[in-house]
Amino acid sequence: MTNVLVVEDDANMLEMILFVLSREGYRVNGAVNGQEALEEMERSPADLVVLDVMMPVMDGWDLCRELRLLNPELPIIMITAKHETSQKVKGFGLGADDYLVKPFDPQELVVRIKAVLRRYRIAADKRVDLGSLKLDRLRGTVSVGSDNWNLPLKEFELLYQLASYPGQIFLREQLIEAVWGFDHEGDERTVDVHVKRLRERFAAYAHLFRIVTVRGLGYRLEMECDD
Repeated sequence: MTNVLVVEDDANMLEMILFVLSREGYRVNGAVNGQEALEEMERSPADLVVLDVMMPVMDGWDLCRELRLLNPELPIIMITAKHETSQKVKGFGLGADDYLVKPFDPQELVVRIKAVLRRYRIAADKRVDLGSLKLDRLRGTVSVGSDNWNLPLKEFELLYQLASYPGQIFLREQLIEAVWGFDHEGDERTVDVHVKRLRERFAAYAHLFRIVTVRGLGYRLEMECDD
């Protein structure tokens, strides 16, 4: 059973989210601030964390940063009352996997949780299927049926990173760090150039997936079934 930690200082909101997630079959725990959340994680490590941004003692920004240091692979969904793009950029930059703005339908949160968990399961497999197109990271190959070919390394790693988390928005700086490394000396246009090459290379497979530019943020990969 998936263990979800919900961090929210509004008692009514916290109770509502815990009730909805419990009804969906998740094992749930709650905390009212970041410090309490870290203590709860020590007692009962969560498989996914839903956290509010504006909280006392330790806010959601600091909590997200601390959680990422503790576990870089922990799925995190941020909820906030602010809709500004700058807030989303900050959240994704700190490592959030998704971002939900209040007020929201509780079922939308359930859907997003399921989507984020699905992305992480895909990433853990080291193999990604984009319809009939298959990526194998262990071999570094792309295949369709019995045909196999190799991409330039950085193109493959970029495509694999995006395809491992379909629907997730990646900032350019996140893609630079994931594919080229923290010590990369080039600028973020490197990502744009490689995305352009991937789009051209896989133009014939646009019916299976597409790499979408998210204005002001970065890129995400959308599969045909996401429409």
